Amino acid sequence: MSTQDWAALAVALITIIGGLAAAVRWMVKNYLQELLPNGGSSLRDSIDRLEERVDSIYKILLDR
Repeated sequence: MSTQDWAALAVALITIIGGLAAAVRWMVKNYLQELLPNGGSSLRDSIDRLEERVDSIYKILLDR
């Protein structure tokens, strides 16, 4: 392989690795955003609502 072929291979690998890194960064950012409360539609808000319901069920059961 010539020097130009090695350089092309290096650029191709750097481009692929950079693209994968950008994709992973985007996915992590979006998944972490779901774990923050935002007023009703995030996964964290759903978990908080379920915890409140479970707590109220425990209270009802303990009162009996």
